[in-house]
Amino acid sequence: MSGRLTSQMLVSALIRRAQAAGGFATVLHKGESMSGAIVVQVVESARHTGFFERIMGLDGRSHLVSTGPKLVSDFSDISQYIDRRLRADPDIWFVELDVAEGEQLAADILCAG
Repeated sequence: MSGRLTSQMLVSALIRRAQAAGGFATVLHKGESMSGAIVVQVVESARHTGFFERIMGLDGRSHLVSTGPKLVSDFSDISQYIDRRLRADPDIWFVELDVAEGEQLAADILCAG
C-alpha cells in the first residue's frame, strides 16, 4: 500500500481542522472510505459560496477545483446538484464546511503532499 491518505482520513482531518479554527464541518454524504472522490461545499455565515472538488491533475498531484452551480438561488439548487452527483457516483463524499477561509483550508488538507 502506498503512503497516500484515504478519503476517510482526509475528511476526518478536514473536520478536525475546521473545528480547531472555530468553524463547523459535517459530512453530508459518506463515500467510499479508501478512495472516494471528495466534494466540499464551502459556506460562510450560512451562505453557500461554492463547491470544490479534489481532483488528480496530469502532474500526479491533487488540486482543488470549483465545481457545481455557481449561482445558487435556494437550497433546492444545492440539493439537486448533490443528488445528481450521487446518482452518478454513490461513492463520492460531500462535506459542508463553514469556517473562515474555507476554500483555502480545504486545499491545505485535501491537496497536501
